[in-house]
Amino acid sequence: MSHTDARSVSTPGLMPGQLGTADIIFMILACAAPLGVLGGLVPLAFAFGNGVGTPGTMLLICLVMLIFAVGYVRMIPHVRNAGAFYAYIAISLNKQVGVAAAYVAIIAYICAATSTLGAMAFFSTDFVQEVFGVVTRWELWAAISVGLIAFLSYRKITMAAKVLAVLLILEVVFILILDVLILYHVGWPGLDFSSFTPAAILAPGFGISIIYAINGVVGFEATAIYREEAKNSLVTVPRATYGAILILGTFYVFSSWCLVLSVTPEKLQAVAAADPGRLLTGMGEQYLGEWGRNALNLLVVTSLFAAALGFANNIARYFFAVARDGLIPAVFGKVHPKHGSPYIACLALTSIFVVVIGSFALAGLDPLLNLATSLSSMGAVGLMCLLTTTSFSMCVFFARRGEYSLATIVAPLVAGVLLAAATFLSLKNYSALTGTDSVLVNNLPFLFLLVVIAGYSHGSWLKRNRQSVYQRVGSTSVEQEVLAPSVG
Repeated sequence: MSHTDARSVSTPGLMPGQLGTADIIFMILACAAPLGVLGGLVPLAFAFGNGVGTPGTMLLICLVMLIFAVGYVRMIPHVRNAGAFYAYIAISLNKQVGVAAAYVAIIAYICAATSTLGAMAFFSTDFVQEVFGVVTRWELWAAISVGLIAFLSYRKITMAAKVLAVLLILEVVFILILDVLILYHVGWPGLDFSSFTPAAILAPGFGISIIYAINGVVGFEATAIYREEAKNSLVTVPRATYGAILILGTFYVFSSWCLVLSVTPEKLQAVAAADPGRLLTGMGEQYLGEWGRNALNLLVVTSLFAAALGFANNIARYFFAVARDGLIPAVFGKVHPKHGSPYIACLALTSIFVVVIGSFALAGLDPLLNLATSLSSMGAVGLMCLLTTTSFSMCVFFARRGEYSLATIVAPLVAGVLLAAATFLSLKNYSALTGTDSVLVNNLPFLFLLVVIAGYSHGSWLKRNRQSVYQRVGSTSVEQEVLAPSVG
């Protein structure tokens, strides 16, 4: 059989060769919503975490993620599947655990996406009322956003990548301008590096700041989700993984440090605690006037929209991966003949968004205090559990192959231990993430136990009754990049 013939019978996949390193980085950074993190999570870390030590904590967490990435990118040549976590765990541990991981990943990403849409709808309403004096319902902005996301997800992935690139560049450039103005204002005498000392980092509240720091960078692992659509993925995806972590880390550490300098280390905790939600916009108004505050408020909206779009692309590709492997109906694995997108999965996801957001709306619940608060933290904890499991699973995978080295065993093991500790801290201090004393909200993460049981049970049933499907779990892939082009 010629290489061309081999290609023709390979498993149908997503359209290859569409995304370069920069495209994937933009997709990942958009999911992180850097402006949302800087304006929302960082002030909370200032107020209720270790305060001045927050920039140093951000630096430590980024180093942990870099350690994780060392083993993560070494797995790329062995896994050609859009399921990322799911596929890594399935081929490293066993397929039942892989199925459970797929369920957890999908629900965690859905929680992240819907919570982001809720926050975006709230801030859209607030922005329109403050700037134009017009009162609008949050449901209107949620509906518009879901419609736009459905359109962009349905089309070719490069369209979504371009939209995300523009939105991301706008918010990052604006924040960097603000950073420069802060440094210019404080001058050399105002520079203070105590944020990076052990005493500041390990101050009371360190555990809470770790939670917020991890929430800011979780999502970089999705680089592997775009493996099939990447140009020269064996090079592109590792570069994008390291690039996303380094860019996010540099941005968070530098910008949060600038905020510390602007308020001054001595006053930081008190000022942040007084009104954490308006700390960043207050800085915008102080250095750029009223238009600076309004611009920041608008960019928060676009940042959250970009994050929701990025999460939607992640979820659609997870649906595609598990459908292609036979875990859910095959229709969800269909690829659009023109756009190369998993369009049925995108339409299904749109329906899920409508149901979840519509349920909160019909119940008369608040989009920020109820929808965003209850689901964002749950999604973050789910993804942290997957990061931890993936770290340990990589050790198992390489040990079975007899590949013992710093990159294949030590780095994943160290990352796994550190991520497990961070996950424990997240659960222990979960009320700090949600900002509520509600017993129902603060026990939502335990629903993942039911999800794991359901997924593992499904995998066990497949092993007993559907061996052909069971064998495909986590291993179905498109082989075009390892096949030489046909000659003659």
